[in-house]
Amino acid sequence: MKIFLISIILFLPLFVCAQKSTLEEVDTVKTSSVTDKNSKGWDHDYMDRHLLARPVLPDSADVLRNQKKNFWRAGAETVGFNIGLWAFDRYVQKGHFAYISWNSIKENFKHGFEWDNDHLSTNMFAHPYNGSIFYNAGRSNGYNFWQSELFAIGGSAMWEMFMECEYPSTNDIIATPIGGAAIGEVLYRTSDLILDDRSSGGERFGREAAAFVVNPMRGLTRIITGEAWKRRSTSGRRFGVPPISIELSLGGKMLTLYDYDEGTRTGVSAEINIEYGDKFEEETKAPYDYFSFLMEIQGIKTQPLLSRVEIIGRLLAKEVVNKNNFKASVGMYQHFDFFDSDTIKRREPNLSPLFPCVVPYKLGAPASVGAGVMAQYVPSKDFVFDGYVHANGLILTGILTDFYRDYHRNYNWGSGFSIKAGINASLLRNRLVANIANQFYKVYTWSGYDQNADWSTTPEGKPVNIQGDKSTSTFNHLEATLKYRWWKRLYLSAGVDFYWRTTSYKALYISNTVGPIIHSKQIGAHLMLSYIL
Repeated sequence: MKIFLISIILFLPLFVCAQKSTLEEVDTVKTSSVTDKNSKGWDHDYMDRHLLARPVLPDSADVLRNQKKNFWRAGAETVGFNIGLWAFDRYVQKGHFAYISWNSIKENFKHGFEWDNDHLSTNMFAHPYNGSIFYNAGRSNGYNFWQSELFAIGGSAMWEMFMECEYPSTNDIIATPIGGAAIGEVLYRTSDLILDDRSSGGERFGREAAAFVVNPMRGLTRIITGEAWKRRSTSGRRFGVPPISIELSLGGKMLTLYDYDEGTRTGVSAEINIEYGDKFEEETKAPYDYFSFLMEIQGIKTQPLLSRVEIIGRLLAKEVVNKNNFKASVGMYQHFDFFDSDTIKRREPNLSPLFPCVVPYKLGAPASVGAGVMAQYVPSKDFVFDGYVHANGLILTGILTDFYRDYHRNYNWGSGFSIKAGINASLLRNRLVANIANQFYKVYTWSGYDQNADWSTTPEGKPVNIQGDKSTSTFNHLEATLKYRWWKRLYLSAGVDFYWRTTSYKALYISNTVGPIIHSKQIGAHLMLSYIL
């Protein structure tokens, strides 16, 4: 997984260099520029954004070609990926879970699903990423967003029931296909921007290689069908060139816990932000024709490489206001959230067990959907203000616990809701940009384990097949960033992040205390250079 993340960063400059030469071209015969709905021009419609290229509508021939369905090839790619991954786990990694047999398969069907104890990053990111492979087996063979989800469900079910000698996982069968659709559609549309069937030679090879890294299943499908080297008079893009903005940031970051003397960690941090599509379409039912994507990686001692991933994908929307320089849209959105941290400083072993966990927070929400409002106010060319509010249901969430520990697991499973709100201000024609946003999550553990139960008959005397501690948790992330345009599209960016986690435990007996409430807090500060493509 680390190789995958690093590869995206390495290939992104190649993507940008390749794109700049042809994305701005307009095929005057079969396509037209995307213009503003009020005829003021596309540059007026996106005053708050630096667009990578001028928007261009897709060619009808490309749309029809990319919609040709091939069920057998999509099914074979889904099954083939599972077999290939199993073979790698069995014969290269020699993972204990990969020693399957007919008896293990029969036992999986007999026993049924249970909650597993893998790392949060495995369950909340790696499994959804695998789901994106299944999803793109369908998407790359002509199926739409909803139809491709069936391939993600089928691929996940095949893996859980047949390809492991561990019991099938309840959390995986939820997170893999739903989170896989979110990641998969982002990767599919990103790869669509990279590809250009008009190119040849070194540029063509670079585009195909970069698209393969971003979306391996689409790259494989193009090799199988010969599309990878076939030249056409059109770009071959399924979606043309939508409004696309990409921001790359690199700099330093500091992390510290507060309320307790826990020390400080510093290191490097990098972010990629993508905003794809027009957030104020008059009316749309095309999933992910607008989405935002954020990924943060960091090089800080004791901290995970991948610290944050967020996806907000629009499923459908309708513009409700468009007058007097004010626009507003309401819609349904799918969300994917992943926050990960680790210890900043080890604590002394003689501290009270009611002291907060040495890890400040962990949260994964791969299955989330809800309603959202987006609005924009443009009083003049020098000032643009836009904001959003989202209210979501959390179908499946993993959140850090202070007590439950088994195998790699230190989090509870649950569901609940989240509320997200933010406001962005672009001042002096984007010379100064300010952002403030808050994300609030409320997570309820469905059913915890009985502290007084007899576990002597369970493996290693520990509870199995549980969602975690009986608890209710809140997680809040407040962030504020200020960016100043230093030179052309290069910005100096400074910001702070506040993280609060509060967990209220129920019927938990620790040191003669019933139902402890435990808090953990972390603050982060960063100073970065941001380049907006």
